[in-house]
Amino acid sequence: MNEQPPPRRDFAALYRSTIGPLRRYLTRLLGNSAEAQDIAHDAYLRVLPIVEKPTTGQPEAVLYTTARRLAINQLKRRSISPISAGAPGHENSASSAPGVAQQVMARQEFRLLQEAIARLPEGCRNVLLLRKVELLSHREIAERLGIAVSTVEKQHVRALRLLRAALPAETMRPFNLPAASAPEAKANS
Repeated sequence: MNEQPPPRRDFAALYRSTIGPLRRYLTRLLGNSAEAQDIAHDAYLRVLPIVEKPTTGQPEAVLYTTARRLAINQLKRRSISPISAGAPGHENSASSAPGVAQQVMARQEFRLLQEAIARLPEGCRNVLLLRKVELLSHREIAERLGIAVSTVEKQHVRALRLLRAALPAETMRPFNLPAASAPEAKANS
């Protein structure tokens, strides 16, 4: 049997046949033709290596799926930050930067947190910093420190409990450390 390799896909032909419909589709999703054009080009860049493989069965489907996912991500980013830097009128909007009073209070709270962390027992402090600063999992911390995962979990809980006791409740909120109520604090001690 004489099997010939599948023909190499022509990316330029795919681009020419899909760019118009893809832009219209993305414009309907995003409501903005400039964003749609940017997303379309990003989608083409991402699917280029995939589409040129002979094993890709439906390159248009891969392209549209990629573009739709990129558009959804753009919509999510837009919902988080409704005013984009290039939006008209943005230069006249109020600054979202914190004022002087907020900056001073934040520095004071941060200093209190630093001092409280410095007073933690060494094991608790190491585990807390690896977890909160380096964002390691309990398993990764255990491997790095050569201790059991259960020990890491206990040290982490103990560090948070000691910080709760050492810091005022207002200081705990920005650092995702829930303030314990008085009965819980006594029960955990």
